[in-house]
Amino acid sequence: MLVWDSESGIGLNRRLNATVQAFAGTLGTKIIQVGPRDPETKGVVERTNGYFETSFLPGRTFESPADFNTQMADWLTKANTRQVRRIRATPVERIGVDRAAMLALPPVVSGTGIRTHVRLPRDYYVRVDSNDYSVHPEAIGRLVDVSADLVSVTVTCNGRAVATHARSWARRLTITDLAHKSATARLRADYRTGASRGAEETEHQVALRALPDYDALFDTGQPDTAAS
Repeated sequence: MLVWDSESGIGLNRRLNATVQAFAGTLGTKIIQVGPRDPETKGVVERTNGYFETSFLPGRTFESPADFNTQMADWLTKANTRQVRRIRATPVERIGVDRAAMLALPPVVSGTGIRTHVRLPRDYYVRVDSNDYSVHPEAIGRLVDVSADLVSVTVTCNGRAVATHARSWARRLTITDLAHKSATARLRADYRTGASRGAEETEHQVALRALPDYDALFDTGQPDTAAS
């Protein structure tokens, strides 16, 4: 069972959104949303968060969620060897008991992260959060699948990868793959060359006909010269 606050990312008014329902169904678990001002429901979580805020976070800086997890894992190796008065033991002594009581993960991997299905615009960029990531211009005008996790952003078109970027946790950035930029310049040059060549071929293919040919075609004949 998972206990969660009532928020828009999970669902409002204790109604889970479709993605969260699918996630819970794959795990075979139940998600309970708690109402506002209900600290008793998840007091253990709040006390743990408070402990992290006062013992782990002060004086630290983080470049990404991966960096955060790396620093926390290093810190926990020391913190979990300390005696906890509430459980009268150290966490490393109790973790085996907790894991033995847990159910195994299902064989089907649960979908996580951000997933969208969009048509690639002419500027060949897709947006994840507030950042724009370039995509190979050959996919312009076609439907692409965008998936993002904590580490990377991947764009596929008909199952083939057309963009792979390291995910940035800054805001309002434009992230461009140099290969995509070069491909765009090449396609534009090919388009201009093809348009120019097509105009030249069209110009050479136009035949110039003599005026008598049009007279014969429309049977205009010669004007009357009879005297009045």
